Amino acid sequence: MGKTLVIAEKPSVASDLARVLGKLAKKDEFFENDEWVVTSAIGHLVELCLPGEMDKKRGKWSFANLPIIPDAFDLKPIEKSESRFKLLKRLLKRPDIDGVVNACDAGREGELIFHYIMQLSGCNKPTNRLWLQSMTPDAIRTGFAKLRDGAEMKPLADAAVCRSESDWLVGINGTRAMTAFNSKGGGFQLTPVGRVQTPTLAILAEREEKIRAFKSRPYFEVHAAFGVEAGGYRGRWFDAKFKKGADEQERAERIWDRSLAEAIEAKCTGKPGFIEEEKKPASQASPLLYDLTTLQREANGRFSFSARRTLQLAQALYEKHKVLTYPRTDSRCLPEDNLNEVKARFTKFEDPSLAVHAQKALKEGWVRPNKRIFNDAKVSDHHAIVPTGVAPKNLDEYEQKLYDMVARRFIAVFYPPAQFEVTTRITRVEGEAFKTDGKIITDPGWLAVYGKQAAGEGEDNVVAVRPGESATTDAIEIKATETKPPARYNEATLLSAMEGAGKLLEDEELRDAMSQRGLGTPATRAQIIEGLILDGYLVRQGREIIVTSKGLSLITLLRGIGVDSLTSPEMTGDWEFQLKQMEAGKIDRAAFMAGIRKFTEEIVDKAKNYSGDAGSVGGNFLDLAAKCPKCGAADFKESFKAYECKGCGLLVWKTMAGRELEREEVKTLLEAGSVGPLEGFRSKMGRPFSAVVKLDADHKQTFDFGDADSKGAAPDFSQAPIIGACPVCKKGQVHDVGAAYVCDQTPACKFRTGKIILQKEISAEQVKKLLDTGKTDLLPKFISKKGRPFSAYLKLEGGKVGFEFEPRKAAPKKVPAAKSPIAEAA
Repeated sequence: MGKTLVIAEKPSVASDLARVLGKLAKKDEFFENDEWVVTSAIGHLVELCLPGEMDKKRGKWSFANLPIIPDAFDLKPIEKSESRFKLLKRLLKRPDIDGVVNACDAGREGELIFHYIMQLSGCNKPTNRLWLQSMTPDAIRTGFAKLRDGAEMKPLADAAVCRSESDWLVGINGTRAMTAFNSKGGGFQLTPVGRVQTPTLAILAEREEKIRAFKSRPYFEVHAAFGVEAGGYRGRWFDAKFKKGADEQERAERIWDRSLAEAIEAKCTGKPGFIEEEKKPASQASPLLYDLTTLQREANGRFSFSARRTLQLAQALYEKHKVLTYPRTDSRCLPEDNLNEVKARFTKFEDPSLAVHAQKALKEGWVRPNKRIFNDAKVSDHHAIVPTGVAPKNLDEYEQKLYDMVARRFIAVFYPPAQFEVTTRITRVEGEAFKTDGKIITDPGWLAVYGKQAAGEGEDNVVAVRPGESATTDAIEIKATETKPPARYNEATLLSAMEGAGKLLEDEELRDAMSQRGLGTPATRAQIIEGLILDGYLVRQGREIIVTSKGLSLITLLRGIGVDSLTSPEMTGDWEFQLKQMEAGKIDRAAFMAGIRKFTEEIVDKAKNYSGDAGSVGGNFLDLAAKCPKCGAADFKESFKAYECKGCGLLVWKTMAGRELEREEVKTLLEAGSVGPLEGFRSKMGRPFSAVVKLDADHKQTFDFGDADSKGAAPDFSQAPIIGACPVCKKGQVHDVGAAYVCDQTPACKFRTGKIILQKEISAEQVKKLLDTGKTDLLPKFISKKGRPFSAYLKLEGGKVGFEFEPRKAAPKKVPAAKSPIAEAA
């Protein structure tokens, strides 16, 4: 009798399965006994080939080669994990393996991982599907007892492959079409677009357009201080007859005319107030358990962690410390068979501040079946993120913060709702109404897990009044303020917008599909945000995420040439809905892909056949208020490609060497004559460089690299600060010339180093140290081509400046454990 090969998605899952299946010996990267061979992938091992890898003629980026729509997609191993693929292929080809169990994660991506491995391996052996919602031993045993036939999973596999191929078709063709369109005027302007990336960018672009177009309006509020026997309280005037109209800025408390506010002030000053009061009980249930997106959002709000940082911490707590369950989940519930496991975990908290609350929940019988918590229908590929019951050891400060968030939520969700008393008080003075709100905790319920107590922990508490008591109006104050534009997104609010992108849609069925998946998945949303930043479409500024001019230009371009569907969440929602229909066997794979191919052809066709170049694309452009250095006029008209002076027609091009200038950079260039040094430019060979941008004598844009002007003349060193003696020629002095540090013996001496290297500004102090000792201090925050930060020394060698990396610390040698006295005695 042959053996059955079990392929899990991750090594940790393979280990868990092997423990349940019996005594399996560990051999290299798999476990084996007489019946089972258990191994795993490491996430995705196989990917679709690029166009040039399938057909060399398709490698060139031009309209002539578009659209690229293969009849069949070729696969290849992912380079970094090719050795693991080869292992799985070898195991699949073993003659003693007569069946395969797909134990990858229970969902679309898990199905895709397994399907591609089998396809590229050329394996046609019979398959079964292990479908788990829980990793408890009992659930694993039950899953193996109820294996599904591989043929049952065909609709899910079809949906998985369609998702992959759709992303490829739209991403490859869209990116190449937009790049070709933007590069019509010369150069190579890489313009990435994608199924999820572009609608995400559109959300931010739409918000930025609203902010830029927003015009503040002044308004007034009237606030009063009232006195009663028990003390004082404050109230704010409001229009009791207010009804919401078409004006989004209208509010019941806003007064647009100062004279009306002053009339209310005069009318009410010193007059008695008659009190109407309503007290209502209110309750608030604990928030649900964490999925990854909610954890990322709240960690950003509480600790300013980026989405990527939160995922890294959660992954470490899962893989390294084993104190949290799998983090890349979109579920906020637990499987219904987990009740006993949860009770067991409640007994294992060692932190007294957690254990006391867990023990109380057990003692009160609060840990019991509850559809808010235990619900198989709301558990997708993975259940909510919860503690595993393993006591945390050696966590760093940030890991501890994240673990505490998850542990407290895990306990709090079983506690009863918090109870409040909500007071709404209306004080009427001469017929004018002033509102005061108050809220106090009467029973903390789940808030006790977070240290809240009853009474006194409320907000805006109002002093008590006797029945029929009137108030004195002690003071009236008019507050002048103005309407504010919508807030820019931060990481937390952007994650919410991505997760709930269905709110932007009108179609109910599409909204339902989006509400379950949103834009991207929990596992990919952080990567999507970081990708948009790496592509130069977004920047982080403090806690805000702001769309750049490059990002706005892409959305303007897509709208302008009629590819609106690429900028709308509706496209992703429609695809997601159809894919869910396919999973249910209601839509045919061939029909779906025919629609995607047609959509891809439309994108390319609209870009190819747009009448005009990029300069003629229309959009929501705003004038730039800047003084023209040529004629003195005060305004520039914006178009897709340039800013043009309304007085003399002077043009300032938005894009130079593949980098789009920001509005503020253009304004500085016009008014100061130069701006920078700026980074992000690319040479004709595709190499990144930094430079100062300046206006020459003819008011044309040019680069200033510090070592020569546009005609090749050496810079003026007379006003440039001296940093130190040149160690290369031993004759000259090295000066700070703006964009670079250059020896004044140029061109005879070739010493030059840029002021910005890989997005890191190099200070004069460090350059001085480089000149004197040949090496800087260890400098942090260089950014690699892949967008990853790293630290390095700058070192002078052979007259050139290069990197030297800090030696890696050797891993501590494992010392064999000493035998215990009991073992030795035995």
